[in-house]
Amino acid sequence: MVMNSSAQRSQTKRTHARTRRSPTPRSGGGSEQSKGAMAPAVKVYGWAMSPFVARALLCLEEAGVEYELVPMSREAGDHRQPDFLARNPFGQVPVLEDGDLTIFESRAVARHVLRKHKPELLGSGSPESAAMVDVWLEVEAHQHQTPAGTIVMQCILTPFLGCERDQAAVDENVGKLTKLFDVYEARLSASRYLAGDSLSLADLSHFPLMRYFMDTEHASLVDERPHVKAWWEELKARPAAKRVTEFMPPNFGFGKKPEE
Repeated sequence: MVMNSSAQRSQTKRTHARTRRSPTPRSGGGSEQSKGAMAPAVKVYGWAMSPFVARALLCLEEAGVEYELVPMSREAGDHRQPDFLARNPFGQVPVLEDGDLTIFESRAVARHVLRKHKPELLGSGSPESAAMVDVWLEVEAHQHQTPAGTIVMQCILTPFLGCERDQAAVDENVGKLTKLFDVYEARLSASRYLAGDSLSLADLSHFPLMRYFMDTEHASLVDERPHVKAWWEELKARPAAKRVTEFMPPNFGFGKKPEE
């Protein structure tokens, strides 16, 4: 997703501040990190405004892992510089460094963090639980991300970039999300969360794009489905989600909603 220069400068300022903050270490976490004598072993490269970076940060926050968010500027082309391409040859964010291990792709980063620090969010209690987490993660990746992302792009980013909205694309993807959220409504009427009665990465992975989707005029797709709405309200009220949201300004920092 593309940001204008003023939003990018604001994002860089907020992100830089993030490197000064260390989240509370998880219960039973590494004592070396909690001593505060050393910089966090985990570094995340990217701009937190990105839903993909936010996915990684949300998992780190949920797991209580200390990390450093290394500020980058898309406007300045930091993601195309040789030192960053050495970390991710595709030039995309986020990149996570965990000691000597370097990982890219946001869902791979999320799985690594939770596998290492909070495996219960991957359904580690049983093969059946893990399978259900995998199922709904696939649904998020293949059924939710593209239509939600297209709507966010067309309804928020495109107008502020001075381009004409592709209303046909919006209508098509609203139709897709309508059907998808009908499925979610049925699922969430039978279980508290998508993969069952316990929170999992399948739920958390939805949060970053949903956070921006709810800024669009199509938020009613969630609001008019009581179980989907309750699920979303619970997700966004989590302390970890609130901390990540600090770096995800409404409408990407572009200003008021287009319909306002």
